[in-house]
Amino acid sequence: MGLFTAFDINASGLTAERFRMDTIAENLANQNTTRTAEGGPYVRKVVKFEEKTFSLKDISGQDFSSTLHKAAKKYRGAGVKVTGVYKDYTNDLKMVYDPSHPDADENGYVTYPNVDVVTEMTNLIDASRAYEANATAFEASKNLVSRGLSIGQS
Repeated sequence: MGLFTAFDINASGLTAERFRMDTIAENLANQNTTRTAEGGPYVRKVVKFEEKTFSLKDISGQDFSSTLHKAAKKYRGAGVKVTGVYKDYTNDLKMVYDPSHPDADENGYVTYPNVDVVTEMTNLIDASRAYEANATAFEASKNLVSRGLSIGQS
């Protein structure tokens, strides 16, 4: 493990959780959007994470030591990455009776987004706690490296 690997892992977590918080904020901002550019109501977005791994490139023609080192990297984590933002079709859109609304159908029902404020706020708290945990781990890594450097100066 390199000296800065811990920083890279923590930074990837910070970036991913920040992106997740931005997506949650977008969901909350559009909780009453009944008409989008694509047509129809806004649909809640969900961020999907995946473990970032080291890739095994071409290892042919190398000595045993470098081949073993590259193969061992496959089983070590390298942080997290956002693999995509997906629309949530698992939750139904909300139908509200409001015949005076401009987007009401012929029966007087308006289709509202499937954004639930309680769910979004719970997810926001979860994302902010994960962000804080990554920031704390980053600070601990920084202190560890700083102490190591100060020992080396002695």
